[in-house]
Amino acid sequence: MTTEIELTGRAAGGAARAARMSSAERSAAAKRAAEARWGGGGEVREVLAGSPDSPLRIGEAAVECYVLDDGTRVITQASMLHAIGRSRRVPGAEGSDESLPPILRAKSIRRFIPDDVIEQAQPISFKLPNGVRANGYRADLLPTICEIYLAARADGALPPNQRHIAQQAEILVRALAHVGIIALVDEATGYQELRTKDALSKILEAFVAKELQPWVKTFPPEFYREMFRLRNIPYDPASVHRPQYFGVLTNDVIYDRLAPGVREELKAAQKKSEKKSGKMFQHLTQSIGYPKLREHLGSVVTLMRLSTDWDDFKAKLNMIHPSYKHSAMPLWNDSDFGL
Repeated sequence: MTTEIELTGRAAGGAARAARMSSAERSAAAKRAAEARWGGGGEVREVLAGSPDSPLRIGEAAVECYVLDDGTRVITQASMLHAIGRSRRVPGAEGSDESLPPILRAKSIRRFIPDDVIEQAQPISFKLPNGVRANGYRADLLPTICEIYLAARADGALPPNQRHIAQQAEILVRALAHVGIIALVDEATGYQELRTKDALSKILEAFVAKELQPWVKTFPPEFYREMFRLRNIPYDPASVHRPQYFGVLTNDVIYDRLAPGVREELKAAQKKSEKKSGKMFQHLTQSIGYPKLREHLGSVVTLMRLSTDWDDFKAKLNMIHPSYKHSAMPLWNDSDFGL
């Protein structure tokens, strides 16, 4: 049994207009409604404390944060996105729900967002010290967003081009917990009155720098762009997918030419590691091995740029950086190279 409800007045007019719209027009209308709702068109608050010249540093991100006249701690919208490694339009956002606040618009995380978080994530409009209007989010939303991405990753819901967001989220959650307990102890003991003004931010910065090291983008985009060009394959900078045999080529042009026996040692270290999916370069020491890898990569990319095709590149590479793959003896101990 179905019950029909008769629409009257403005509701009837709205239904009639919606019926006349194309799907594209309905989508545009929904987007305008979302912007009106989430664009911070309400009350504009004043800043009580904070300055763009003194951001909170989390790894490489300078997070612009303020305390408003009602005591609300906010992070600017751009800084919040930057902190979790996201652009304003998340990769793979097709089909995302534009009725949601911008920070939550990713189809992959929709079912992991509690209803109360949607209201908490409403952008807050405020006036910067220089008089310019800005939009931001409550600062305590940052760990919540991180937990949402971690839940999506645990469920296997994140596409490959969003997994770096979850990696960043994991680092942030651990770092914020690390600093949080220090702040609580300082408050309980009264040490917060004695510590230097930026003591906690320095602890956070040092912790995140240490945690981020395994995820530093060692192979620059130029390396893969040139490899695609030399192999005469169309290159899509937005895609993380590469031909499977590129791994073999990378072993040849990079690891087999660093030093005798290096690739074998790295593979052995990778096998022993608990994180079997880690990258080989993560087993190089920071003092010797990793800098040598970066130096070699820079030289290889230069040779790639000077070459017209793969054969031309290999000829130059063999001349400048001969392969050690079939060398009978290492020229130095593993510890000398930094393994």
